[in-house]
Amino acid sequence: MTVIEVLPKDAIPPVYEPTFEPVEAYPYEPDDDVIVVEIDGEVRGYPIRYLTYHEIVDDELGGVPIAVTWCPLCGSVLVFDRRVDGQTLTFGVSGKLDDDTLVMYDHETGSEWKQSLSEGIAGEHEGTRLDVLPSSVTTYERFREDHPDAAVLEAPGGASETASETDEPAQVDYSENNFDDYFESDGFGLAAHRGDGPGVEREFPLDWLDPKTVVVGLEHDGDAVGLPRPEVEAAGGVVSVTVGGADVVVFATDHGTHAFHDPGYDWEATRGGFRGDGALWDGVTGETVDEPAAHSGEAYRQRDPLERFPAIRLFAFGWVDNHGTDALFRA
Repeated sequence: MTVIEVLPKDAIPPVYEPTFEPVEAYPYEPDDDVIVVEIDGEVRGYPIRYLTYHEIVDDELGGVPIAVTWCPLCGSVLVFDRRVDGQTLTFGVSGKLDDDTLVMYDHETGSEWKQSLSEGIAGEHEGTRLDVLPSSVTTYERFREDHPDAAVLEAPGGASETASETDEPAQVDYSENNFDDYFESDGFGLAAHRGDGPGVEREFPLDWLDPKTVVVGLEHDGDAVGLPRPEVEAAGGVVSVTVGGADVVVFATDHGTHAFHDPGYDWEATRGGFRGDGALWDGVTGETVDEPAAHSGEAYRQRDPLERFPAIRLFAFGWVDNHGTDALFRA
């Protein structure tokens, strides 16, 4: 663990009182990534375009207090239940990094939490793990198509250090993204993003995987396995794995990589989706696709949707920092 202090607390300001608008009102690009959360039938989308300048949204959905979090340095998306030991916590941005990962803090106890590991690393809650909730990352276009009645986070506005060329916050312009150059560069971590300042240039221990490859991270009952998207594609676009006794199926789609609890079907990628148990499934929603019997080879039968697994999404270097090189799937 390597913790460094980079900024003052909340120089990257969390969204403590989020407001929402109809999904069709989102003013930016159809291929923008959106974090989608559904609890008790209520669905909301949180555009990463906005979270890049805020990193944390403290919200409540379906009666559950949640934190929707994004660290642009390690590409990590996690959604947490904010309740710990019967207390609802409010999370902010500490200004610190642990191995180039966002370190959150809670207002109630001052404890610090490593976002990509979902674990308290200092203070009263050191060693406590937050409950990770199911979520997905897909394009705004697909989110709007799948959930036309959903709400999407409104642009929070204000000033953020992410919008500034110095350590002082500047007014946010959401049409710009100060991480574009970083995402396209070969390097990774704070030094690669800033070009100077705290941190050192880092080396990645694997030659078969780019350090900023997107990984779907699965953790259950003390076990962990990370599935790099190129490896899922190399396996035919669908992979079934067991982690901590839980069976999981991962689909690589044109609108993100998605993980669901696996009922034990024999899966095969095919035109229009994924074939399992004689039905065609949508790899984004986990729902069956209605198709004529002439195409399916049998009469169409409705199945219950697959249950989304509480996976995390992050860059390979962040997964390796937390779990080592042995916790990676290879096709």
